[in-house]
Amino acid sequence: MEKLFNIIKLNEIIMNTYNRCNNNHYYIININKIINNYKNENIIIENNNKKIDIEEAHDKNKIDKLNEIKKEENKIIDLKNNEIKVENNLKDKIEKNDNNELNILNEIKNNNNKIKNPENINIKLEKNELKNDKNKINNIEKNEKDKLNEIKNNNDKILENNKDKIEKNKIVEKDRNYIIAEINIRKEDINKKIRIINSFEEYERENKIYGKEKQDYEYENEKEIKENCEIKINDINIGFNYYYEFKEKGKYIIQYMFKSNITKTNYLFNGCSSLSNIDLSKFNTKNITNMSNMFSGCKSLTNIDLSNFNTKNVTNMYGMFSGCKSLTNIDLSNFNTQNVIYMNDMFSGCKSLSIINLSNFNTQNVINMFGMFFGCASLTNIDLSNFNTEKVRYMSRMFGGCSSLTNINLSNFNTKNITDMSFMFQYCKSLTNLNLSNFNTENVTDMYWMFYGCSSLTNLDLSSFNTRNVINMGNIFAGCSSLMNLDLSNFNTQNVKSMNCMFGKCSSLTRINLSNFNTQNVTSLISMFIKCKSLKYLDLSNFNTQNVIEMDNMFKECKSLIKQNVITNDKKILELLQNL
Repeated sequence: MEKLFNIIKLNEIIMNTYNRCNNNHYYIININKIINNYKNENIIIENNNKKIDIEEAHDKNKIDKLNEIKKEENKIIDLKNNEIKVENNLKDKIEKNDNNELNILNEIKNNNNKIKNPENINIKLEKNELKNDKNKINNIEKNEKDKLNEIKNNNDKILENNKDKIEKNKIVEKDRNYIIAEINIRKEDINKKIRIINSFEEYERENKIYGKEKQDYEYENEKEIKENCEIKINDINIGFNYYYEFKEKGKYIIQYMFKSNITKTNYLFNGCSSLSNIDLSKFNTKNITNMSNMFSGCKSLTNIDLSNFNTKNVTNMYGMFSGCKSLTNIDLSNFNTQNVIYMNDMFSGCKSLSIINLSNFNTQNVINMFGMFFGCASLTNIDLSNFNTEKVRYMSRMFGGCSSLTNINLSNFNTKNITDMSFMFQYCKSLTNLNLSNFNTENVTDMYWMFYGCSSLTNLDLSSFNTRNVINMGNIFAGCSSLMNLDLSNFNTQNVKSMNCMFGKCSSLTRINLSNFNTQNVTSLISMFIKCKSLKYLDLSNFNTQNVIEMDNMFKECKSLIKQNVITNDKKILELLQNL
């Protein structure tokens, strides 16, 4: 049993050794020592066996044990042989690994040598190639420089030979007029005829107004514009055309080039509703006399540069900016208006205009201011202290529709030649006070709708008004819903024919003294006091309705008025009062 134990122990030692060698080739054992130890043990085992053979030769059982031991010995011999094979295999592996490591180290050394050595063959070749390329580039640059010098010399010769022509062209270029505009084309505008320029004659044709008498301040200008103007759209020359069909939506730059200085630009951009910006800083206007309706109907125009405008020879500015409803500001500080005669409708319909400086305006020769600021609904204040209105004849609708206007100083206005004041302050619904004490109205014939819709006016002093020539007073105070008192004792109405709706919707009026009113020529009194719901007292003692044709609704909805508080002897009026 002791032998068996030794054999098993030996087997374990060999197996452990084998495993360690397999796991790491650096665990190298001395196989020879193990084998020698094994041999010594084997000798001891053999000697022991001989003793057993002598002592127990005749013991059958022991013989059997001996046989078993021999079998075990054979197994040990087999294990020994296997161990030798394992040893040899391990030695081979170790040698191979060592060789591989040596090869790797050698390769690393070679690579290091290549890096350290700047004179290796490949680098030399690359350097040579670079040198060749540099030489080629230098040669190309030299050739290019030579060519450029040659071209420059040729150009200098051409310039020298054509010096006179160039100078002439420079003079012509200075005299040419340029207008640059920007147009915004929407999706719905694509492939439609979009107006890009106009003239008075084209306006006439478009609106079919042939045969109608032209006003004395209209001039023909179509021929002059067509002969002198070329148009470019995004640098493409299209010659001259009133319309253009755009193929895509977006912004386009339009350049208008004039060959000579034109004298009339009336209706030049009239109805060009898609233009959003116009730059006239390079446009020479020194010879222009007529600018009427020049930008009228440019409803998309948000910016306009007039800083270079020379207007000293202009006589007509009628409707110049009318309908420019997107403009918020216009700088006219450089305008010379000393010769201008017509300013009617100049800013009418500029509903977004909130700032306008007219302090430099000279109006000494102006005769028409009809509708000048009509519909300027965003203006809160207008300084007209420099205005000379001595020659003005027409002021109808001048401030009509200025619904945001809170203050207006007209103390310097000379109105002695004014004949028409109709609609003058119509719908100025933000005005709370209006001083017209300097107004001379002796020549005025029309005052209808003069203060219509001035719903914030609480006081109105008209004591200076001379109304002896007035024919029409219809709706003159209609809609003045905040007026509580109105003194018209100075009113001369001998020539008035219409008083219809004269005080309609004056809902705060409690008393009106009209005892001096002369109504002998009046033909219409329709709705004269309609919806005067606070009116309690009326003196109509001087009313004569013999020529009156229409009196319907004269006292309709006068809820506070009773017939006992109406002083009158007129039969027609008394009949109407029966219905109160």
